[in-house]
Amino acid sequence: MATTTLTGPRPTPRPGPLTGFTIGVTAARRRDELTALLTRRGAQVVEAPVLRIMPLADDLALRRATESCLTGPLDYVVATTGVGWRGWMSAAEGWGRGAALADACRRAVVLTRGPKATGAVRASGLGEGFSPGSEATDELLTWLLARPLAGRRIAVQEHGVRLDDFAAALRERGAEVISVPVYRWAPPDDPAPVRRLVDQTVRRQVHALAFTSAPAVVAFVETAAADGLRDALLDALRGDVLPVCVGALCARPFADLGLPAEFPERGRLGSLVRLLAETLPSRGRRELDLGSVRLTLQGNAALVDGESRLLSPRGAAVLRALAERPGHVLSRADLLRTAWPDAAADEHAVEAAVGRLRAALGPHGKLIRTVPKRGYRLAAA
Repeated sequence: MATTTLTGPRPTPRPGPLTGFTIGVTAARRRDELTALLTRRGAQVVEAPVLRIMPLADDLALRRATESCLTGPLDYVVATTGVGWRGWMSAAEGWGRGAALADACRRAVVLTRGPKATGAVRASGLGEGFSPGSEATDELLTWLLARPLAGRRIAVQEHGVRLDDFAAALRERGAEVISVPVYRWAPPDDPAPVRRLVDQTVRRQVHALAFTSAPAVVAFVETAAADGLRDALLDALRGDVLPVCVGALCARPFADLGLPAEFPERGRLGSLVRLLAETLPSRGRRELDLGSVRLTLQGNAALVDGESRLLSPRGAAVLRALAERPGHVLSRADLLRTAWPDAAADEHAVEAAVGRLRAALGPHGKLIRTVPKRGYRLAAA
């Protein structure tokens, strides 16, 4: 569901740190929570779930894996995600095998991939024997391979994608590996919102993208590639559009592409939102003292003496261009080059955009002055 940008005069009495910024949310799970946290801080949100978690159709594979775990003692159990671990324990409880599974895991060494998996394991009454600081599956594998594995039985709870390489490396060392497929990722039922968000990113109509899983990053880039927009997408993410991930593991696909991505130290939604609220204003905020008023440009918002007015992306681009040199005249051709770099438009489009910008600014529209036969300027003392 895309959020429509407002262009009419609608003042916001108390702007938040993300007022004026449009953020693409790619998560499926906990999407409503993330959207609420962002909008509470003033952001406009474009929702486009890139993937959806699809439970196993009939739980048959999960039940078989669970029964395999109970045929003999387990030496190691790998918990890769909190939601996957909870789903596994809940399913076993429903089959009347919850106590037996918990006892089998209690007798084994439980390895957890990150704080969410650790929290879920502890909530089920168990404790972790090892948890890497990086939340990386590779570190779990390194830890296991440093121990004698011949004849050991290892249960691996998968996290949306198969961990075939992980399991193969353990089997090469003589271990018996039981893969536990709790859920898997699937494409969204409707791919149109994702394709629209790719297009908006390429056109720089969003200021940031929020990701909560590495598979979502990969799927988003693949969607762009399918539409012939991969290079354009990566170019946008290198500069104007900020990619922000919930943690280091989520950001790894960006690192593999040679792209910088921001992520908080703690992999939490609240930390992700705080990082956005701190980083975006520092990238896209400009303050001007125009004598009679104080003007702040923040994303697609103009804050005039503390009052916020949302602008269209084009109107914000025009105002930002004029604000680069307050008091100096920019011709219509200058504004075309700045605000319409990749679109076919003529000088009439500039006139229409300036008219809408003035209307959006309400009583402060008079800050945009027309200089006959020359262009426009931003009023300055």
